[in-house]
Order: sequence, then structure tokens, then C-alpha cells
Amino acid sequence: MAQIASAPRALPTNRRAIILAIFVAFGGFLFGYDIGVISGCLIMPDFIRRFGELENGEYVLTSHRQSIITSLLSAGGALGQAFTSDRFGRRGSILVWAVVFTVGCAIQTGTGESLAQISVGRFIAGLGVGAMSAIVPLYNGETAPKALRGVLLVLYQLQVITGIFISYVIDLGTHSISNSASWRIPVGLQMLWGLILLSGIFFLPESPRHLLGTGRTEEAGKVIAELNSVPVNDPLVKETIAELMFGIRAENEGGKATWLECFSTRNDLWKRTLNGMMLQFIQQLNGQNFYYYYGDTFFKSAGTELSPFVIQTILGAVSVAGTLPALYLIEAWGRRRSLLVGAVCEAICAIVAGLAGHYLLAPTGTPTDQLTDTNKRGGDVLITFAVLHLFSFAVFWGPVPWVYLGESFPLRVRPKSIALGSATNWFWNFMLSFFSPRIADDIGPLILMIFFGMLVYGYIYVYFFIPETKGLSLEEVDEMYRAHVKPWRSAEWKPHLLDHAHDERKEISSNVPPTDIMEKV
Repeated sequence: MAQIASAPRALPTNRRAIILAIFVAFGGFLFGYDIGVISGCLIMPDFIRRFGELENGEYVLTSHRQSIITSLLSAGGALGQAFTSDRFGRRGSILVWAVVFTVGCAIQTGTGESLAQISVGRFIAGLGVGAMSAIVPLYNGETAPKALRGVLLVLYQLQVITGIFISYVIDLGTHSISNSASWRIPVGLQMLWGLILLSGIFFLPESPRHLLGTGRTEEAGKVIAELNSVPVNDPLVKETIAELMFGIRAENEGGKATWLECFSTRNDLWKRTLNGMMLQFIQQLNGQNFYYYYGDTFFKSAGTELSPFVIQTILGAVSVAGTLPALYLIEAWGRRRSLLVGAVCEAICAIVAGLAGHYLLAPTGTPTDQLTDTNKRGGDVLITFAVLHLFSFAVFWGPVPWVYLGESFPLRVRPKSIALGSATNWFWNFMLSFFSPRIADDIGPLILMIFFGMLVYGYIYVYFFIPETKGLSLEEVDEMYRAHVKPWRSAEWKPHLLDHAHDERKEISSNVPPTDIMEKV
């Protein structure tokens, strides 16, 4: 019987688990699409006429109004999911927030000329998509096998980037329409994306870790069997439940978790929460969202003959292409190495683009026929390194912070800690989208030097504070933090906690049905 308990698990190659992870990651598509679609709308003539101001006989969408329209999506934040993911479960929370997102999109689409209405609609949509940005890593982190967890969590970022790219393509196809359909079509399509997520949510299982944590052991056994495509009485199901329960019991000593516990010294929770928040903070100030939000406006000053919509579509395609290698590198290189290499690559791109743009570009508004060869070369350099910057971000800093966020916390504080990390992402997304146009108006391409400084800081922070979590189960990550392993030595560290549970797992899995495991453990 001991031989049966130690047999290789089917999880690493399970088709069902992968399909479910891909579908849940569609929440990231909604996030990305909403980020990308507004950048094209900001330069569509009908959108400018409806939401801009009349200056010298011409409608203009000022940087102030751009900031309001763009940033209120981020202001919706992500803390709300922490209040629903335990009460309604991970699956139910996705349903709730998908409805909220769809309502917000409907309000935006129905706007006539009211800046307030479209801003409120973006805020409500931000509530929904912000909460899902926390729930998706939470759900996938709890349902994915550890051998594939990094890859499946990268799927979230791939969906985000795909959403951005698709929004650029649709903006490119509709921007020439002379009436409000130019922006209502791409904005309104978000309701379809929300309904797709709603229609499929009914076949998603609940997280087995959440079910076990709430005492629903029999349901957890059925979900584990479904994810592995094995019968519910299979030894693999019994052993998996026993292993999860051992970790949950260790995590849950001390009663119900509070928000303050996320920052307690127990098991280095404060350090783990801070790491998750810092990675999200650094990610937002990598510079990529500046290009996503305002790239079309920014590149006009580069003197390119390409349409801003075409440039944005190219940038979106580059980002999608960059995320594909991440599916391999996240496990082949690990989390730390990916972040360190990415910080170096992006920092080089930011400083070259920033300096070239500052010293070589013509002043904003210079007619194309007055651009010198130096101005044109400067524009080419800026656009080239912007493309390389976005590619590097897509490979490294785009997916890895979300992977790290989804695999760093014990069950008792996981929803709250992930919510804090995701809320940090949204807060700095809001700050970036609100202040970037103002800063760019004052210093132009030198805004990229701010991102360069942040990337240097990011390299230092990762080296000294971020441990390697590749190949570890969520329970083993918990053990690593309790062992106070130095981050720069974490790649060689080996877990030992579950060795102590071997005899207990073997006894339980040999002759105890799943419904009795809660009492046994």
C-alpha cells in the first residue's frame, strides 16, 4: 500500500486542470482589453468631440481629462475580492465580479456626452476587473499542480497581453468610422467578454484547498478526482487530501485570520506580503503601461509616418510574442533569474529611449515636413527601444509578479494577501495613468528615466529579498519562509516539512475514505 501512496501523480499532465486554468485566466483578457481599448479611443475624433473641450474652435481632449477617463478604471482597485472569495468561494467570487464588470461596461457604452457617466462606468468596471485580477492568481494557484503552477499562472499574463492586442486590432478597424460607433463598438464588446466568462463559470469547480479549509471534504475529494480524471476513491485522491489537510492544519493554527495578520511576524507573513506588494509596485513602474495608455499620443512626436493605431497594434503583437517564451522560462529559469534578467534588459531600453527621445526628437507639434534627419533617427531609436522594452516586460516582469503573488501565502491569509498585492498594482496603475500625461507634458521622453531608476531599484530588491519558489508546493513555500532561507540561496534549498507527514499520509490513504479524512487528520 505504501507503494501505491508514493506512485507518480497524474496532475502534471492533467488536461482538465489545464483547460480550467486557461478559461479562468480569461479574467486577465478582460483586464488587458480594458487597458488597451481606451488608448485608441483617446485620439478618435468623435470621442474627442463628445468628451473634450472646445479651444480656439477645435475640440481637444486635455491631459487632465485624459487622466480622469483613463485612471478611474484603476481606482476601482482589487480589495473587494478578499471579502467575497471566502464568503462565496473562489468560483462564486469570479461570478459576482464578472457581473460588476459587465454592468460597468454597459454604462460606458451608453454614454452620450457626459464625462461623469463614462468615468463612473470605468470605475465600476474597474471594481470588477480589479477583483478578478486577484481572484485568478488565487484560484489557479490553488488548483494547479506544482510542476505546472508557474506555467498556468503565466497564462493570466498571456491573456492580459492578448486582451490588449485584440483591443488595438479592433480600435484599428473602427477608428475611421465617422460617428460614435468608432468607439462604442470596441467599448461595447467588453460586455460580450464579460458574458463569456459568466457563461462558462457554471462548469468551474471550487478550489479544493478552499473546500477543505471550510470543512467540505467530500466535495474536495470530487474536485481533486475531476482535476486528475480519476475515480473519487482512487488512492491519489486520498493521498492528496491528506497532504493538503496536513498543510492546512499547520497553516490554520491560531484561529481566523485578520488583515493585520498579513503583516505579522509569524511565519514571516509580513515579509511575504511586502514582497508581493513590492513586486506589483515595481511592475507598474516598469514603464510598459505608459506605452499602453499613451503610446499612440506619445509616438506622434517621434515623427513616424505610421498611424498611431498601427504602432499600437505592432506593440500589442510584440507583447503577445514576448509572453510565449515566458511559458517556458518561468520554470526553466525560475522566478528570481527571470526578474533579474528582465530588470537589466528593460533598464537598458528605458535609458536609451529616454535619452534619444530627449536629445534627438523635435518639439511636440513640429510638422512632419520640418523634421530633420536627426529627428527622424531619434524617432526610430525611441520606437525601436520601446518595442524591445515591451518585449522584455512581456517575457519577464509581466508574468512573474503574478506567479509569485499566487504561490507565496498560506491558506488562512491567502485571499487577503493576494488582494493587498493586487490592490497595490491597481493603485500604482491609477497613479501612473493619472500623472503620466502631466509629467510627459513637462519633461517629454525624460519620463522614461523615472522608469529606468525604478528598474535599477527592482534589480536590487529582487536580489536581496525575493526567494526562488520554482518547483515547490504551496505548503513547501510556507516552510521555506519559516526556515528563514536567504533569497540568494533559496534556489538550492530543499523542503522537509512534508517528510514528517509521510507516515500519516500513508496510513490515511491506505484505508480511510475521503469523507473521514477531516476527522482523521
